[in-house]
Amino acid sequence: MVNFNPLTAPPPKEVPLKDAPLIRVIAQVRFPPILSIEKKDFVGSFQEAIRENYPILQPEQTQSFAFSPQGVVPIAPQVTWRFVDTVDSWNWRVSLAPNFVALETTAYLSRRDFLSRLENILFALSESFKPASIERFGLRYIDRIVGQNLHDISSLVKPEIAGMMAANFRNYIHQTINESLFIIPDGGEQIVARWGAMPAGATFDPESIEAVTDPSWILDLDMSISKNREFCVEELMSEAQHFAERIYTFFRWAVKDDFLRRYGGQL
Repeated sequence: MVNFNPLTAPPPKEVPLKDAPLIRVIAQVRFPPILSIEKKDFVGSFQEAIRENYPILQPEQTQSFAFSPQGVVPIAPQVTWRFVDTVDSWNWRVSLAPNFVALETTAYLSRRDFLSRLENILFALSESFKPASIERFGLRYIDRIVGQNLHDISSLVKPEIAGMMAANFRNYIHQTINESLFIIPDGGEQIVARWGAMPAGATFDPESIEAVTDPSWILDLDMSISKNREFCVEELMSEAQHFAERIYTFFRWAVKDDFLRRYGGQL
């Protein structure tokens, strides 16, 4: 397979994977705090705009802490409104807090479907709260490999990604995690790429990557840009399309053709 620069190369043609190991996709927009979001009387219009697809409301109250010269100081609890598609085991979830909105799924269908849902959420946010600006936008794709495919990982991904998992003593590796930060030329966006093997029952991000009962290998690609700018749904959606294409380009650089075939791709 021809090598290419995943940070600058044009996005390759998508190869749909029938049995994709993608376990979660998350998009998040952060903005200066809007205090009315904490009040349930103000959240109703947002809920109505998305309730057809996310009918279940599950508010959460989170407690944060800050460090000061006097020691650890608690910060006032913050309400995060969670809107999910089903009660027992959600596939799609929207999170709304005073300083961010997020869309995440464990049942990703396609780029077009995800971006369409994200656009609907952003329009609902714009109509309900009219944020003046945003501070950060990020998009994250997380893959997990288990079982026989974990055993074959060095033949499924590039040597640069396989790393220690290609060593002849790999059976003795209990855990190995790599993290690299890449800056996209010209645009200033960044990609944080994490990959490696995790033992059963372990995770390096409990909020986004649930621990499982078997050993696993994770590929976690998180692209973002932190820049204060005007809130504009059209511009955010253009960024989201660009981010999704760049993350997919990095993914295709990282995996071999055998990976695509193993998960049902037709080359």
